[in-house]
Amino acid sequence: MLKQYETVFIATPVLSEAQMKEAVAKYTQLIKDNGGEIVYEEDWGLKQLAYPIQHKTSGFYYLIEFKSEPEFVATLETQYHRDERIIRFLTVALDKDAVAYAEHRREMRKAKASAPKAEPKAEVEAAPSNDEPVENKED
Repeated sequence: MLKQYETVFIATPVLSEAQMKEAVAKYTQLIKDNGGEIVYEEDWGLKQLAYPIQHKTSGFYYLIEFKSEPEFVATLETQYHRDERIIRFLTVALDKDAVAYAEHRREMRKAKASAPKAEPKAEVEAAPSNDEPVENKED
């Protein structure tokens, strides 16, 4: 029986965008090749770390939600350990409440992304008009 999991990994900040995409593709393909199913992916981008890891203060965060056999998680985490690009990872099994929350979170993100963005009000600095006297102080 397939269980639903969520894995987040942090990749080293020295990777180029192409190298990061290649790392993500490697893990999504690993999940698919082992009978898993990708439910959702989200790139969280470059973020500051709470504390230095391997002398690095930032890293690329990436979230993958997937369904797979429970035995596969050990294989996935072994691959994370062997990959020098990955500096931290965490994989958790989602219970029914966590699955419902993850679906709700995705819907909220989708709604926020598709909502029309309000234009910020431009504040125009009032320039003195020709009729107003301009004080000129000379000391």
